[in-house]
This record gives sequence, C-alpha cells and structure tokens, in this order.
Amino acid sequence: MEVLENIVKGHYGVADLGKNILDGLAATGKDLDNLTVEDLSTVDEFHIGGRSATEYAISKMSLSGNEHVLDVGCGIGGAARTIASQTGCRVSGIDLTPEYVDVAATLTRLTRLEAKTRFHTASALSMPFDDNTFDAAITVHVSMNIEDRDALYTEIARVMKPQARLCIYDVMKKGDEPIVFPVPWAVSAESSHLRTPEEVSALLQDCGFEVIEVEDRTEFANAYFDRRMAASTGTPSPLGPHLVMGPSAPEKIKNIKHNVGSGRAAPVQIIAVRT
Repeated sequence: MEVLENIVKGHYGVADLGKNILDGLAATGKDLDNLTVEDLSTVDEFHIGGRSATEYAISKMSLSGNEHVLDVGCGIGGAARTIASQTGCRVSGIDLTPEYVDVAATLTRLTRLEAKTRFHTASALSMPFDDNTFDAAITVHVSMNIEDRDALYTEIARVMKPQARLCIYDVMKKGDEPIVFPVPWAVSAESSHLRTPEEVSALLQDCGFEVIEVEDRTEFANAYFDRRMAASTGTPSPLGPHLVMGPSAPEKIKNIKHNVGSGRAAPVQIIAVRT
C-alpha cells in the first residue's frame, strides 16, 4: 500500500502549483482580494464535467445545509468549496498529496470559506476521524488509484453516521479493451485500478452500504469533451486543469476522451446509504 501511495503522490504533486494558479488568476483579470468560487471553476474541479458534474452530484445528496460532509480525495478543494458555498454545509476534505492540501487551504482562505471547510493530508484508507462523524460523504474521481477497495469503502463507512448518504463519481471499467495511457489519474496500469459499476456496487454492499442509484454518465461526458474540443484554441489558457495535471495534460485529456468514447471506461455516479 505504501509503495502505491507514494506513486500516487508523485503523480499528482506539481511544483509551484499554488503560485501557478494565483498567477493564472491574475492573468485572467480575477481580483484576488475578492475571489469567488466561480472564479476558480476552470481549474479546481478537474474531473469529467467540471463544475456542472459537481453540482449534479450535490443535487443527489439531499443536503439541508446543516450536515458535516466528508470529501474523500479532495484535491485542491473545488468540490468542497462548491458544497460549502452552495449548501452552507461544513466540509472536511482529505487528500494524499500535500501540495493539493496546501493549495486547497490557500484558495479557501481567498474565497473566505475557511470557517466552513477544513483540509487534511491523509490516506483514504486510514482517515483521522472518529467513528460516526459525518452526515454525508462524496468522492470524485479518486478510487481509480486505489487497489484495496474493501479497505476504502470500509473506512468511509466507519466515519459515516448510519443513514448518511455517500456519492461516488468515478471513472469505472467498461468493456474488455485495455485503457490507453497516460490518463489524468495514472501514466500506466501500475497505479490504475478501475472496477466495473457492478463490482463497486457489490463491494459497497459488503462494506455496509445500500446502493440506491447507479448512473452511467457516458453521454454527459462525451458532450462535455465535445464542448471542450470546440472551444479549444490550441493554446493553453493562463488558468485551467493543465496547471494541475502538468505538461502532459493534453495527451491525458485526449486519452480519457478516447477511452470513454470507445467504451473502455465510463464516468459513473453511484449513490449509496450507510446502513
């Protein structure tokens, strides 16, 4: 497990990430003294579908505004800040990559959401929280790197209260053809561990959840990729997901588009309840 986690940290760690994002914000005319969550939407939600995918996930979580929400694999805090700003919920995020957690804290302070959000450097397989802590949980494009899914879902179940709702939005295996690498989460199969929606659903049930909805979002993803391609000028903008994914971002994005379009993988959203 430690070897895989080190590979994952090395994959996601980007030098000067915080500075590059702040420079990009300034270059696009954003006011750092009055920064909003919307100002960050092109860079801090670098999963398939971006902000619209996050908002759709939130709509499925039945949040009233009083919940304490766990964000497993929070990255630089995009989903956490969106949840906090749109629902008023408190959010605690954990991520394996220290650079991401540092940037998440900085951007949260600049958007004045530090009273609603907290970020911790930690493994999703051993989280620094007591049993039955959270009223809801979300994980966005995270488990593709995690081989021990039993440990992941058992640990999430441990820190959630009974009847708490979990939203999983991940890339999952579809079809028999192998994934084309590199992709945003891995440069090779060594650190890529996709499961089918059926496998994930069975694991969740074994680990203390009742699965209530499974949605293949391939059509949504293809439309999203088509919009990105149509809007592309061929020159990277000062602010975008390439800042987080590094120099190989164009190839990674091209490959995930190909993998989804060819039926090798699919973004899937699963809603489950802690029993």
